[in-house]
Amino acid sequence: MSTYFISDLHLCEQQPQISRLFVQFCRDQVCHAQALYILGDFFEYWLGDDAIDIKADNTAKMVQKELITLSEQGVEIYFMAGNRDFLLGQEFASNCGMQIINEPTVIDLYGEQVLLIHGDAECTDDIPYQQARTMLRDPQWQLQFLNMDIEQRMDFAEKARLQSQQHTQNTSTEIMDVNQAAIEDLFTKHQVKTIIHGHTHRPAIHQALSKQRIVLGDWHHQSSYLVVDANSKQLIST
Repeated sequence: MSTYFISDLHLCEQQPQISRLFVQFCRDQVCHAQALYILGDFFEYWLGDDAIDIKADNTAKMVQKELITLSEQGVEIYFMAGNRDFLLGQEFASNCGMQIINEPTVIDLYGEQVLLIHGDAECTDDIPYQQARTMLRDPQWQLQFLNMDIEQRMDFAEKARLQSQQHTQNTSTEIMDVNQAAIEDLFTKHQVKTIIHGHTHRPAIHQALSKQRIVLGDWHHQSSYLVVDANSKQLIST
């Protein structure tokens, strides 16, 4: 059996074609898998588990339906938060039959110790982004945000999305990529030879001597996933 890894789908009501790709992916590919790992930015934004019914989030409900079907078929599902969906909580995860895992996490992947991260924490050259990340990951800030009414949360999310777009347009891709020293620190600290992450939207398998860094692709124009079994690792875009 195989294990699948995905990230950066950015699912939302405004991009229904990505939702259709995900449904097809689940029904054609993952239904036969041993496990599915979702490494962040699964959703374009997440306003809190309580917001699903309040704002009639059909995309989230669709995802819940597909994931619970996979879970019932025996697929193990794991979710690691990204910079867009860090507020996804235990209630929604449980309703989907998936388990939330911390960042970073080391897993045993067919006898190999592999480190999983989302990847944004390692973009250390992007100082403004890291400052914003520190604020957004602060538990006190998150509690205050979740205590806002849904309209206030939606307004904040929209403004943050526009600011992110502007920042991306005004910042070089090199600065927004992972810092190599930060990556090397992870290899050393966790004593692994393989790291899997997303976030940068630069799908590739980087090989340097015995170390391997696998970057998952986004789903803006295609489906992109890593499939691993006991004998191989394949980064696929369709």
